[in-house]
Amino acid sequence: MRISLSWLRDFVDVPWPGKELGHRLTMAGFELEALETAAPPFSGVVVAEIVEAAKHPQAEKLQVCKVRAAGGELLQIVCGAANARAGLKTALATVGAKLPGDKAIGAATLRGVDSAGMLCSAKELGLSDASEGILELPADAPVGSDFRAYLQLDDEVLELNVTPNRGDAMSVLGIAREVAALTRSGVRLPVPTDTAVIQEKHAVTLSAPAGCPKFTCRIVRGIDNRKASPPWLRERLRRAGLRSISPVVDITQYVMLELGQPMHAYDLSKLKGGLEARYALPGEPIKLLDGTEITLEPDIVVIADDAGAVGMGGVMGGLASSCTAETTDILFEAAFFPPAAIAGRGRRHKLVTDAGQRFERGVDPIHQERAVARATGLLLDIAGGRAGPIHVVQLEDKLPRRPEVKLRRDRIASLLGTKIADNDVKQTLESLGMRVVGGGDGWLVTPPPHRFDISIEADLIEELARIVGFEAIAETPAIIAQNVRALAEEAPVETQALEILAARGYQEAITYAFVDPALQAKLFPGAKTPVLTNAISAEMSVMRTSLWPGLIQAASENMRRQQDRVRLFEHGAKFGIDVETDLLAGIAVGSRRPEQWGAKTVLVDFFDVKADLEALFARTGAAEEFGFVAASLSCLHPGRSARITRRGTTVGWIGELHPELVREFDFTYGPILFEIEYIAGLVAKMPRFEEISRFPRVRRD
Repeated sequence: MRISLSWLRDFVDVPWPGKELGHRLTMAGFELEALETAAPPFSGVVVAEIVEAAKHPQAEKLQVCKVRAAGGELLQIVCGAANARAGLKTALATVGAKLPGDKAIGAATLRGVDSAGMLCSAKELGLSDASEGILELPADAPVGSDFRAYLQLDDEVLELNVTPNRGDAMSVLGIAREVAALTRSGVRLPVPTDTAVIQEKHAVTLSAPAGCPKFTCRIVRGIDNRKASPPWLRERLRRAGLRSISPVVDITQYVMLELGQPMHAYDLSKLKGGLEARYALPGEPIKLLDGTEITLEPDIVVIADDAGAVGMGGVMGGLASSCTAETTDILFEAAFFPPAAIAGRGRRHKLVTDAGQRFERGVDPIHQERAVARATGLLLDIAGGRAGPIHVVQLEDKLPRRPEVKLRRDRIASLLGTKIADNDVKQTLESLGMRVVGGGDGWLVTPPPHRFDISIEADLIEELARIVGFEAIAETPAIIAQNVRALAEEAPVETQALEILAARGYQEAITYAFVDPALQAKLFPGAKTPVLTNAISAEMSVMRTSLWPGLIQAASENMRRQQDRVRLFEHGAKFGIDVETDLLAGIAVGSRRPEQWGAKTVLVDFFDVKADLEALFARTGAAEEFGFVAASLSCLHPGRSARITRRGTTVGWIGELHPELVREFDFTYGPILFEIEYIAGLVAKMPRFEEISRFPRVRRD
């Protein structure tokens, strides 16, 4: 999650610069992954106003602009942007300015006309990857002021890793709460100032109590959605990694980033009747905002009007009721969807959205009214309009309530290895918004509504450690009674197998269980393969049915990097449609022994790897039970492969990679592969004890 330091300071006093804040948040459980300024370095750029714009006498696509900057003097600038016009305030790179990419601005003559600087686009200042013209600033932008200072472009942006259990921290407000706890200060919330001037409400019905127990909405009429969002709003969205689209969309995104409450806006003119939060009908279709058409399952919550579903609850809105530039009347929505009602529904259809991520982790169930009020205030300021009253429909008994948790002093000392003063315990938990009542051997603690991750005593102790600081916990040696456990008489071979292979020159590898379906199909054509519904990428979209795909790729990569001798093994699982099998597999390619100046290089072959396996089997105490039976496998050389058997049952395979696959993977030599079932193939034969006879040997009786 990306968060601007200036935005954070609107909510809480931050006494540290970005680097120190990042360190303290890291120690509190929110790892700082990156710290950067809001814009790349540039200088000599000021706010300017175009006083006059005329066609260039020698070029049809250029304009000659008279521009006022500092001191009231008019500068002549040649500009090629179509949106350059009289009265526009924009960014001017003056003569001597330095732009991103070490671009220096000087006086120039363009098609016979002198130009004393350059009017800048967002792309030229490193504020966007693309732009459609020069920057357009508000009419009240102060002419002559430093552009970098005007937009606070020296602001620091922190990229934090928010763990999946902390959905409450996926907002500026959430991180502000953490900073307030660390500094023992308070949080400032935006104060809504709008009032209802129309008394219109939209009808809402909750027909899925477990899926949507609360729905908050508000009508706003007469807006102008063609207006551009102000630069400060666009900038905050950009620093958070989002782009500006329109006032309505920008505001719903802004409120989600600020307060952590996902929102949606419907075009009121496109809704047919009232709204209903219900479960989808079997096979019910919907076309989503991104144009995706999906068929819904009955366990998915939808928001529907009289004509059908207009939104996939907690994931994404529908295209049919979406807002456009022509929209004048809207309905804001801020609902509460419990995590259990949303988890997995979006990913089932390959939809990963900001809203879905927040609802899956837990959203504050009492924050919806504040979010709607905040969004309304911003919209009225930017796009005008008239707002109705905030309409709340909820089922109180279905809203989550945080459980009261018992916290004991001795348990704190037991888990942390140190004692924390009673006053520090109370102050720390209260700084996190918890209600703390002391008594007896500890406290009764009630977490705030937004903390879905706190349910047991250990959760509270973790909070104490985070906020007090792990570095503040004194180091004490752990004193544990020595308990020497007698080793079992038998030493299971499966616990020694990895050491045996390592001793014979192999190195352990750990490869992904997700593999390329095309690669797996080449090795095992026709094999039934478990397919992932939410794959990381197309090249990692199926589960492996053997350890060989990963080992072959690893060996191939090593050979490409001039590693002429590669021996790898891996212990892991292969996956069938409904079964999982533990395997031990290996690959050997290149020279038989490490390179030595006085010895001739001999390539590893089938019999070398067979000898390695025989050494492994000998440790079972039943080497005679194993055998190698010549056989063919699609991915192995037809004349250099064998089944590995134990007591007549196949437990694995060994062989050289098929010549076609050797060329496919660009191997110089054919690799030798083996794979055996880890338990069935390596279980040791249990020795039996028999007492030696006390009598002398008898030759005749």
